[in-house]
Amino acid sequence: MTAVVTVSRRIAASAERLFDAWLDPKSLAVWMRRDGSAPSGAVADRRVGGAFAITMHDPNGSFVHAGNYTVIDRPHTLEFTWRSAATHQTDSVVRVTFRPDGDATVVEVRHELLPDAEAVQRHTEGWTEIIDRYARTLAEEGRA
Repeated sequence: MTAVVTVSRRIAASAERLFDAWLDPKSLAVWMRRDGSAPSGAVADRRVGGAFAITMHDPNGSFVHAGNYTVIDRPHTLEFTWRSAATHQTDSVVRVTFRPDGDATVVEVRHELLPDAEAVQRHTEGWTEIIDRYARTLAEEGRA
């Protein structure tokens, strides 16, 4: 069985700015993390085939999430492989889409090929927290 997690938010920012935040290591370090955790470490080779690694730090330790970019279609679609301890170090696929909606953008994260029910639960919780922080961070930056 493979399962899918989908999380979406309408964010008061342009698709271009929201898209770029997924490829900028400085931005990723701020919002790509769980609640209550320290800023992440992030590196990204921002091209199709390029690798990225995000090290999330929380009270239980540091956890590396890594993959390769497979689609970079600014500002519409970003797709990449994703592997971590929570995917049992096997590749899963994350597709992020950006759809303009008036003065905002609907951002949808669709995570596919998760290996089991535990991975689905952990990624549902994780992506929900991360996308909430992403939305808050990018909306606040827009007002600054």
